[in-house]
Amino acid sequence: MLLSRRAGPVYATGLLHLPSGHLDGPHEDVVQALIREAQEETGVGIDRADVRHAVTVHHRAPGGAARMGIFFEVRHWRGAPRIMEPAVCDAMGWYPLARLPSPVVAYCRAGLDAYQAGRQFAVHFQQPGDPVAFEPMADRLRLLPSTETAAPDLAVREFTEKAVGRISAWTDTSWARPGSRVWRVLGADGGQWFVKIHQNGRFHDREVEAYRSWVPALGPAAPRLVAADQQLRAVVITAVPGRSLHGAVHPPEEQRRIFHRIGELAAAIHHSAPARSGEGVSAALGKLQRHLDGARDHLAIGDEDFIRQATAEAYQLPALDLVPTHGDFQLRNFRWDADVGTLYVIDFERAEPGQAVRDFVRLSDAWAGRPDLYEAVMAGYGRQLSAAEEQHLAVHQVLDAVSGIQYGIANADPELVERGRRTLAQLRATQADTATDLPRDPDSTGGPPSSSLADPDAAPEPLR
Repeated sequence: MLLSRRAGPVYATGLLHLPSGHLDGPHEDVVQALIREAQEETGVGIDRADVRHAVTVHHRAPGGAARMGIFFEVRHWRGAPRIMEPAVCDAMGWYPLARLPSPVVAYCRAGLDAYQAGRQFAVHFQQPGDPVAFEPMADRLRLLPSTETAAPDLAVREFTEKAVGRISAWTDTSWARPGSRVWRVLGADGGQWFVKIHQNGRFHDREVEAYRSWVPALGPAAPRLVAADQQLRAVVITAVPGRSLHGAVHPPEEQRRIFHRIGELAAAIHHSAPARSGEGVSAALGKLQRHLDGARDHLAIGDEDFIRQATAEAYQLPALDLVPTHGDFQLRNFRWDADVGTLYVIDFERAEPGQAVRDFVRLSDAWAGRPDLYEAVMAGYGRQLSAAEEQHLAVHQVLDAVSGIQYGIANADPELVERGRRTLAQLRATQADTATDLPRDPDSTGGPPSSSLADPDAAPEPLR
């Protein structure tokens, strides 16, 4: 930050402040005033295109006078800053934002603190008797949230610009869920990227590892990692076109085309590295009781008995190989560009080695009641699921439904609760149908996997 020390017969003499001033009159807008004041006080030339709004502060001085102050960010200028008005300024220098000097005008410090926090509006109403200089014990700053989430904090903005150059606009594209922090950024030269801050270090490490190992095997069907910062838990990735499949409606034929491509992407992911020996689903059962305790009040009558029955013999299921998995293969993580008929997959923070069927758990909610979509996925995948895979998939569906209900309750996310309840109802209905039907050949395939878990050797029947 460039700060100058006020001197002479002026307000806040002896205190550091940003180069600043007032409008000259109704003929002058705030950007013109900024350019003029910067020239008069520091001697630098600024182009209007290089001015960015940073923060607006509604300020009241200790004496009672109030004003609206607008702070701007300028990172490019002509010339070297120097003292141009020695009668009212006797020092000038650069200071790191994270280590601002003292004494500094409290109103100036309020704007800089709001800027560092990534907020665009703040109230700073001082009380009679408050010092003009900033004092931590008399900090009157109040940050206001925006209807549109502001850009991330300064450290993330600087990390992004170091990776891709100057950014002209930040647009919040986060999901309306706790912890989702994603922005689309436009470069000053026209490029476009996404910036993501992970909820925790584990998500960050998994996504970065996926981008650096097997995601490149997907070619243009996935974004490319541009930069990563472990301390910030932030990544910059290239933007892919298209619209999310979440909530989208397409004609049946186009749906089948999309789901066929989803199967192809699943196969590309699962074959992007050699398979290795795996285990049963015992590890996935470790959190069942905790999730069940949290979900119990929202379960339908008979759900808990079904859940315990469905998972009782899971420890005896045969082991499946471990392959690279996306980990969150659901419609919200696919983007469809209808103009060219191209599908993209995004969001790899849950990627890790696992059973291939792990990537069909959440996708199965999208094909429920639509055997044609299930068949399209399997056709794209290049094969049907084996009987053992269908049994594993059914167990994972139950576990995911219970954990989704528990998480949705804890985080006020009714969509997750409803999806979990719907999955359990569908699985129970399928089990009831299976119990009344004649079993078919255990080696046969051709329909969506069922939940015939009471007998692990029972043949799966199509969902009805």
